[in-house]
Amino acid sequence: MTDDNVDSQPVARPRVPLGTIAREWLRLGCVGFGGPPTHITLLRRLCVERRQWIDAREFDDGIAATNLLPGPASTQLAIFCAWRLRGAAGAVLGGLCFVLPGLALILALSVVFLAKHPAGWVLGAAAGAGAAVPAVALRAAWGLFPTSWRRIGAARTQQVRWLSYAAVGAIAAATIGPYLVLVLLACGLTEIGVRRSNASGPAMSILPVAIGHVVTLGGLGALAWVAFKIGALSYGGGFVIVPLMQHDAVSTFHWMTGPQFLNAVALGQVTPGPVVQTVAVVGYAARGIGGGLLAAAIAFAPSFAFVLLGAPRFDRLRANQAIESFLTGAGPAVIGAIAGSAIPLGRSLQHWWQVPVLAGTLLWVLGLRRSVVSGLLIAGGVGVALALAGVTV
Repeated sequence: MTDDNVDSQPVARPRVPLGTIAREWLRLGCVGFGGPPTHITLLRRLCVERRQWIDAREFDDGIAATNLLPGPASTQLAIFCAWRLRGAAGAVLGGLCFVLPGLALILALSVVFLAKHPAGWVLGAAAGAGAAVPAVALRAAWGLFPTSWRRIGAARTQQVRWLSYAAVGAIAAATIGPYLVLVLLACGLTEIGVRRSNASGPAMSILPVAIGHVVTLGGLGALAWVAFKIGALSYGGGFVIVPLMQHDAVSTFHWMTGPQFLNAVALGQVTPGPVVQTVAVVGYAARGIGGGLLAAAIAFAPSFAFVLLGAPRFDRLRANQAIESFLTGAGPAVIGAIAGSAIPLGRSLQHWWQVPVLAGTLLWVLGLRRSVVSGLLIAGGVGVALALAGVTV
């Protein structure tokens, strides 16, 4: 892409049939277990290495640009790659094919795991996998730490700001989950102010505290608002959605219990596609299959809009210093929020045996650096074994 004609595509770019996009992106949606790192690897292998539809530099630019946007970055990257091949039609088709397999599976599992009278082994699997979720949150935060720490800079004042942003994010996630978005915005705006300050005096960087209350909506309005926050207002994607959803789904609207919310997060991890699909489980708990579909549609709609409207100008977006400064401040707060979400998640554990399962998962994913999906499956298997042995689950 060039500044002279940002809407044009390279002349030599092949015109990929929509049927090919549908087939390949549907395959990615079916095998994309493991979250964003897996999705990026699969997209690179398809579009850059195997098919050579997109050159490596352009693909890397797409990764950088989509990480500047709120919402699920790997989903936006999948939409962007399809857009580069066939414009708006390719973006919509590719994005839907990428999302729908995981959405169908997670809704099917929701019917089983959120049933009124599930079988004992199902309860055991849910309790076991749920016990592992706080460990998965800590693993997600740790994986984001190195890049964000390097981004802030090497000066002591810069590192102090990083630690401050992370601490504020962690406290907010553990205490005021519904207002976490405001805290992330505050950290990002503070970093912009610090970087724009002149040498004549210190920057007045005050992290504002969110006050007041959002008008409580009922029924579908409440579900639509929760889903919209997840899709349009959450920076960092992935686990940062957890504190945004937990308070609304469990404490405010009582759509599900704490343990059921743990199940929802676990299902979002073990199914293919983006973790944001957890919102479909919340939607199902609120209003059945229709609610799950509505929540998913609202949560993913901003990703399609961001790419369709902004993709021709992604190069300018990356060069914007204000956006770069904002993300430098919001990034540590996101990491803190993901780590802080482990506290309310841990408080949802109900059985004594879940504590050693949690400890074992911490060792598995942090100490041994093994797969999150395998850790959740092992924890679920432990729960099934205990349920079959007669232990209360």
